[in-house]
Amino acid sequence: MDKVLVFAKKLLKEKIDKNSVVIDATCGNGNDTLFLAKTSAKKVYSFDIQKIAIERTEKLLEENELLSKCKLILDSHANFDNYVEDEFQAVIFNLGYLPNANHDITTNGKITKLTIEKMLKRISVGGIIVVVIYWGHQNGILEKEILCSYFETLNQKNIEVLQYQFINQKNNAPFLVALEKVREF
Repeated sequence: MDKVLVFAKKLLKEKIDKNSVVIDATCGNGNDTLFLAKTSAKKVYSFDIQKIAIERTEKLLEENELLSKCKLILDSHANFDNYVEDEFQAVIFNLGYLPNANHDITTNGKITKLTIEKMLKRISVGGIIVVVIYWGHQNGILEKEILCSYFETLNQKNIEVLQYQFINQKNNAPFLVALEKVREF
């Protein structure tokens, strides 16, 4: 069985082609942005609220000669609509805190929910939003509750919601929720 991040990348790769615009909503250390940049996508938008995350991502992209394909944005993913004018096909959120940085700075369930609500209206039909939920810390537990409650309310005629999780692991193992837009609403 695939680990959560491996499965996330499989889901994203299925949706991305040479015309795709894609978003890394939480660039962190840049690994997801690098993955997206290595696909056939034509443009990658990458967001983070921490300057150190943008710097780490920029360095990683430069080392791999993929910076020109990406736009790095020091801002909340909640403001994605100020930067992304094109319709987009794939989004990844890796929630929680930035590894090897200040663990007091975390994603916020209310903001993430608001962002996903806006993204679901703008993403192309057939597009996917992959959310990796890390809930091994207090803010993560709250974010998980907010998001899972919201995901359960989505109309299955418009959005298909998949949860991928290992249920026999200790310490609140991360899990994935994938949202695929199946029709306009």
